[in-house]
Parts: sequence; structure tokens; C-alpha cells
Amino acid sequence: MAEMQMRTEGPVKTRREGAILEVTLDAPKANAISLKTSRVMGLVFRDFRDDDSLRICIVKAAGEKFFCPGWDLKAAAEGDAVDGDYGVGGFGGLQELPNLNKPVIMAVQGICCGGGLELALSGDIIMASSNATFALPEIRSGTVADAASIKLPKRIPYHVAMDLLLTGRWFDAEEALRWGLIKEICAPEELMQKTWALARLLESGPPLVYAAIKEVVREAENMRFQDALNRVSKRLLPTVDKLYSSEDQLEGARAFAEKRDPVWKGK
Repeated sequence: MAEMQMRTEGPVKTRREGAILEVTLDAPKANAISLKTSRVMGLVFRDFRDDDSLRICIVKAAGEKFFCPGWDLKAAAEGDAVDGDYGVGGFGGLQELPNLNKPVIMAVQGICCGGGLELALSGDIIMASSNATFALPEIRSGTVADAASIKLPKRIPYHVAMDLLLTGRWFDAEEALRWGLIKEICAPEELMQKTWALARLLESGPPLVYAAIKEVVREAENMRFQDALNRVSKRLLPTVDKLYSSEDQLEGARAFAEKRDPVWKGK
């Protein structure tokens, strides 16, 4: 196992093992996100995006009771404006971060609601503890869950998404799994073990292919199928063009022909 490296950035802590970065939101008591915390998170995720030696990111929160309840109302009462400067990646550092072409795994435990659920939706895969509970309660405070209103109807059935958005009701991990919102339910004591196992599996995969997958999915979201396919086949997407001209593309073919595991270099 590679040596673990740890770093603390106030309410955001990181540790690294090999090409995997684990980011922990640690903002007592409930891991709510203030403008300052969001800006720090954005810098951490930006550095992850730009560091070629990092391939996978795990996002978790400290404690067992809260993943994240979203906006820090205490900070808001002290002057944080809802339309303030969230930093380079928008709220929570992820949902508006451009060109993030590396897999992000969310490990959710406890309460995950409002902006906290929107943060979770910014990941590519969500692992959840059996004690995880979810909600979009913004409707009850007279505001809109903006990112969730955009993302959720594209992730789960429309009528289910509208029910959750219009009622603000709570739902548990079993229901989240039923609608395909999360990948797996884990016992609380096994959540991080299983999340790290998934991260190590992805770490062993081809980073240039992951990058191409993420860019294709992102760019194709609002395109007609044939238009999106044409952009891929004509190598108009930078990650696809890089992949098709890479050493890794040749390595994959050689490894298959030689009946061995490929050695990915990311170039």
C-alpha cells in the first residue's frame, strides 16, 4: 500500500494514498458549508483536477450524524450572502468546476439534505451508509433547490424527482437505492472500507478513458445522439482526441493480444 499523506485546510481535510485523494468535510457541528468553506473546497478540488498524479477522489464528511445539511445558516446570519462568492467550483467546490475529468466517489452517512444532497449529486458515484437520510427541504423555507432542480429529473424518474422537490420530504437509503440515486448501501462501519475498495478498483483503470467518458457524458447531455456521436467519432472533444493518439490506446490492444493486464501510464 502506498504511503498515506495527510493535509488539513481548516474545515477541509485531505489525505492521499497513491493516486487516490480523500477529501473530508469537517465543519462542526453539522458540516454545513459557508462561503469560506466552499472556497476552500473549490481550491482543493481544482488542485485535484490539475494534478496529473491524482486519478480518483473520495468525498466524505466527519462524524456519523451529518454528511452535510447544505448552506451554513449560522454564517448567513453573520453576513454570508446566498449570492456571495462560493469560489472556483461554485457551492461545495464541485458543481460548477469546469473540466473535471476524473471520477469522484461520494461516501454519504447520516443527514444529507439541501445543498448537501446537491454536493452529493456532483459526484459520479454515491455510496451510502444504511443510516443515510436525504431531503430537499428548500421548499419549506421559500427558496429553490436550484442545482437539484436541474440535475435530479435527469437522474431519476421525473415524477419521483418532482415529488421530492415539491414536498421536501425525507427519504432513506433504501428508497435512494430503489430510484438508482446511489450505487450501494453499506453498514456504517463498512462504508469507507467499501468506498476505498471501489476507489482502488478505479485507480487501476485507464485514466485517459475515464477522462473521455466524463467529457462525452457532460458534452452530450443536451445534444442529439447523432450530433454527440459525430463529435466523438471526429475527435472534436479534447479528451477523446488525446485518448486516440495515446500510448495507453496501444497498450490496451497489446495487453489484450498478449493476454496480460495492461499497464496504464495516462499518456
